[in-house]
Amino acid sequence: MENEKKIFEALENNAKLTHEQVAEMTGVPVHDVQKIIKKAEKDGTIVKYKTVINWSKLGEEQVWALVEVKVVPQRDTGFGAIAERIYRFPQAKSVFLASGTYDLAILIAGKTMQEIAVFVSEKLAPMETVQGTITHFILKKYKEDGVIFEDDGEPRRLGVVA
Repeated sequence: MENEKKIFEALENNAKLTHEQVAEMTGVPVHDVQKIIKKAEKDGTIVKYKTVINWSKLGEEQVWALVEVKVVPQRDTGFGAIAERIYRFPQAKSVFLASGTYDLAILIAGKTMQEIAVFVSEKLAPMETVQGTITHFILKKYKEDGVIFEDDGEPRRLGVVA
């Protein structure tokens, strides 16, 4: 189990690593690394390999919003049934059950603020078990999936105008 944890931590940090690189980093023989990864892919331990792209560097603007949703849990399924309806929308990139005033936290992506507003007002809010929503537009990404965007190592502060 300890070998698997080492392998998964290495891959989680960098999915491009070869089996040989993982073996060198973890001290686990290459053959064992290959077997562990293949088994993990098959049984769903490894769900997906992901690349984080800084789209703004390519001039591609994306609008992101965090939408909090208050719902009425359903008998026998709790929050699961409504969460499933929501996560099936392609706009919903992540859906989480959360503690606090609102029950679900949804990360939504779109091309414009209007596109997200239409999704929330026409698809999400009208669902029969939804009691209310709050939408927070993401203004800037500083860090995503452990990757820091545009960090030059120097703390930056705005100058004070007298």
